[in-house]
Amino acid sequence: MIADDQPFEAPEALLTPSEVAALFRVNPKTVTRWARAGKLTAIRTLGGHRRFRASEIRRCLEEMSHEPG
Repeated sequence: MIADDQPFEAPEALLTPSEVAALFRVNPKTVTRWARAGKLTAIRTLGGHRRFRASEIRRCLEEMSHEPG
C-alpha cells in the first residue's frame, strides 16, 4: 500500500537518438557515437535501444548556447 503523502514521481521523458539528433541538427549516428564516447548518457531499453534523458539533453543544449564561439 502506498501512503497518500508519497505521490508517484512522474517518469522522466526519454528521447530517441533521432529526436536528439534533430535537436542538435546532426545525424542520428553522431548521437550514437557521442553515447559510445561517453559524451551523452544513454539508457538501454529491454530491446537494447538507446534512450536519452530529456533533461540532460536540454542541459547540453543550454551549455552549448552559452559557449563563446
